[in-house]
Amino acid sequence: RQRPDAPASGNRPQEGDEMIRTILGGLALALFAAPWATAQTMDAGKTEYMVACASCHGESGKGQGPMAEVLSIETPSLTGLSKAHDGKFPFQEIFMIVDGRTGVRGHGGPMPIWGERYKATAEPIAGPYGGELIVRGRILSLVLYLESIQE
Repeated sequence: RQRPDAPASGNRPQEGDEMIRTILGGLALALFAAPWATAQTMDAGKTEYMVACASCHGESGKGQGPMAEVLSIETPSLTGLSKAHDGKFPFQEIFMIVDGRTGVRGHGGPMPIWGERYKATAEPIAGPYGGELIVRGRILSLVLYLESIQE
């Protein structure tokens, strides 16, 4: 016997239909928000770059920042990273170099360990776990910006 509020058997939702609708709704929302999020991330990444990197690597990322001439090593251009890796941006490697806390030292050592610097300001505000999220978010936005300036 069928409940009065149940749909007719021909109109009964299939098992998992609600989950599929939820997933599709979430996907639609993500697609709608993606251009805004990407623009926000690029703005944050460019700001991070101008504050943390441009003094050595230059505003254009070509290695001609005002501090480049006083460094004991050649400051590399950051616009040819994809070209140097067969057209594929080495995202994880660059993330680890910028972070600097995982043993991958940028340029043999002279590059600042940005992960530690960011952590020093983020952890007192957000605690150890929240601070780490802030650190990774800042580095992520910076690396995404570097990916966007590839030639």
